[in-house]
This record gives sequence, structure tokens and C-alpha cells, in this order.
Amino acid sequence: MTDADFLRQAIAAAREGIAAGQSPFGAVIVRDGKVIAMAHNTVWRDTDPTAHAEVNCIRSASKALQTIDLSGSVLYSSCEPCPMCLSAIHWARIGRVVYGAGIGDAAAAGFSELRVPARELAKMGGSSVSVDGGLLVDECRVLFQEFQKAGATRTY
Repeated sequence: MTDADFLRQAIAAAREGIAAGQSPFGAVIVRDGKVIAMAHNTVWRDTDPTAHAEVNCIRSASKALQTIDLSGSVLYSSCEPCPMCLSAIHWARIGRVVYGAGIGDAAAAGFSELRVPARELAKMGGSSVSVDGGLLVDECRVLFQEFQKAGATRTY
């Protein structure tokens, strides 16, 4: 499978979240070409501002693999990781992040984002995480429109 195939799985996870009344973000963690975990944002369901798709996915992958060291994994996210999520990705030792929509797209949709680009944050912090963005960007941006059409427009 390709990066685009795995990112489309993250998009599908985001759509599951939208259908469940959650925010339009999804993530997938892959190791050795196999999906280890897939999750969507559950901030409102869990009443937890840290329950972003990436964090939920890291929690699931760590539990599935019985380790907090996710070295050799790639995280695919429908949107650029925020600073909190990028920090969690770094601490989990995930080697690479691939995302679609940018953090500015989330801000434009009404989310209260810290507008620090993930690639710049990784570089500033001396992280070894490789950050690749802009894959399937239009498919990922559509998620914000679907979120608004669903009437589930609670942002944070």
C-alpha cells in the first residue's frame, strides 16, 4: 500500500468521527506495512481536550503493541498535527508523519489552533520526526465542509 492508501484510511476514520458527532480529524499508525491503530477525534465524547485523533491513535497503537516505543512506525493524519500531537508523536518515537490538510485549514474551519507548522516545530525542538504534508490535501480539506454540513460544528 502507498502513503495515499494509508492517508485515505485516516480520512475514513475522520468520517467515522463526523458521523459520531465528533470533530473532522482521523489518524492511522502503520508499522511494517500493517495498520496497527486507527482513530478519530473524541474530544467532545470524552470531554477531554487532549483526545485528538493522533493522541487516540498513539494510545491504541501503544496498547496493541504493549509498548510506548513506536519506533519504525508512520502516522498518517487527515490534518497537520498540532503542537500537542507532534509532541506526543515525538515522545512515542514515531519516525514519520504524513498529513493532508494544514493547520491553517483547521483554523479557517473555526478550530483554535496554535499556528506553529509541525515541520518547523520538529526542527526547532531537535526532533528526528520526519514531517511530510500536503498529500491528498483537497480530499482532507473536504472533511471540514462535511463536518459543517453534518451540523456538528462544535469546535474547540
